[in-house]
Parts: sequence; C-alpha cells; structure tokens
Amino acid sequence: MAEFITHIGTDESGKGDFFGPLVIAGVMADEKIAEKFIKLGIKDSKKLTDKKMLVLAEEIKKTAPHSVIAISNPKYNQLYSNIKNLNRLLAWGHARAIENILEHNNCEYALSDKFGDESLIKSALMKNGRSIRLDQMCKAESDIAVAAASVLARAVFVQKIQNMQNMYGITFPKGCSSLVKDAAKEFVLKYGKEKLSDVCKNHFKTYMEILKEV
Repeated sequence: MAEFITHIGTDESGKGDFFGPLVIAGVMADEKIAEKFIKLGIKDSKKLTDKKMLVLAEEIKKTAPHSVIAISNPKYNQLYSNIKNLNRLLAWGHARAIENILEHNNCEYALSDKFGDESLIKSALMKNGRSIRLDQMCKAESDIAVAAASVLARAVFVQKIQNMQNMYGITFPKGCSSLVKDAAKEFVLKYGKEKLSDVCKNHFKTYMEILKEV
C-alpha cells in the first residue's frame, strides 16, 4: 500500500445552484484522520443524503483541521461583478480555505477538484506568500480529504438554504430547474425584483429571464 501523504483537500458546493451561497471548504487529513473518515463512511457528498451529510459534517469538524468559506448571495454577486469569471472566484475561495488551514497547521500538499486552469489557485496562493504543492484532478472526491471537504461544503450550503427558507417563508429548490424559476417568481411577487439578488446568483441567465417574465 502506498504511503499516505498528509494533505488538504478542497471542494465547493452551490456553484450550479441558482439560489443560495457558494460554499468552499478545506479539510486537512493525516493517515489517522483518513482512517477515521473511511470508517465513518465519508464519501463524495453527492452520494449521501442531506441528513447523513449534516451528521458527518459535525464529525469532520470535531476530527480535522478545516476551513469553510461561505459567500452569501449579495457578497457573491459583488465579487462576481468585480472578477467576472467563476473559475477565478472559485480559485480565490479555494486559496482562502487552504490559507486558513495553513495559519495553524503545517502541510506541504493540497488537492482540489479540477474546475479550471491550475494556475488560478496557485496564483491566488502565491499572492499571499504560500508555498504549497497543489494538484487538481477530475473527480477528486475519490480522495478522502476532498470527500470530507465536499461533505462539509454541502452541509453548510444545505443549512444556509434552510435559513433562507425560514427567513422568507419560501422553499428554494436546489439546482436550476423549472421549480427554481417558479420559486423565483414567487419571491419576486412577495418581495419585489430588487430583492431577488439577495437570494440568488444574478449572473445566471435565469435571473434575467425572471426579471423579464414577472
């Protein structure tokens, strides 16, 4: 069996969801932590129910060094209007998660899911003087640290959506389906067009479609 290398895994949630924040998480795992994660049944968040994921997220937070960057919709829309590129925004978030963990932990290796040119995260890290070996790979959730990060990110996303639903009294479906458009129309009728960007990502084409239709 190959030697386990202590590393930070990063992943994000909410990237493809019209409603709700963008959440990026980082989790650092050594061999002992990785073994515990495997025993707990931690895997890619897409293979877990929301209920199971919320339970596992608490275990991850108790077990491993971690960082969560939750970018609310108003902040997300402000950042996107400045950066005008989703991959650059993701890179900024992944770099922040890695840097936050490195503030209190020594680690020489990080792995993230591939979402764009590797140089994007590396340049975001280099600006803050971090020297860490960074790899990106497709389906990185097969790595236990990245899987843990995906669980943590999705759990926070689910919790934030629930908070929004409690605040506005509207169900905000995940993804970007016809149900999402129906919910957006309901929101606009209840709170007005100018408030829609408080709960959604306004660079999605759905945003302009809703403004035209309602």
